Amino acid sequence: QVQLVESGGGLVQAGGSLRLSCTASGRTFSNYVMGWFRQAPGKEREFVCALIWSNTGTTDYAASVKGRFTISRDNAKNTMYLQMNSLKPEDTAVYYCAVDGRWPSRRDYREYDYWAQGTQVTVAS
Repeated sequence: QVQLVESGGGLVQAGGSLRLSCTASGRTFSNYVMGWFRQAPGKEREFVCALIWSNTGTTDYAASVKGRFTISRDNAKNTMYLQMNSLKPEDTAVYYCAVDGRWPSRRDYREYDYWAQGTQVTVAS
């Protein structure tokens, strides 16, 4: 199993910012598809964004976060990030990073093979 470790969650006021990180332990993920999903209590897991781990940096964002969230990666650190700005109460959820998706089905959580433990993001109104 590939091990992914998340950090950076917490409590923030509406309009604030947080940055989540997701680090793969002991291996490189060049040329892989990686993504972020979130899940609020009682709701289905929701696509947030995805990227192709390459110099091209092709990305995709859900309409609900486009313009506010940014996905990025650092190949040297084997880490991807989710920068979240202008946070809203409806962004409150557990956020999960995942790897080994396929680009054509990147919005479907069932297409990813490896998942981190999740980190709680709470946005106060």
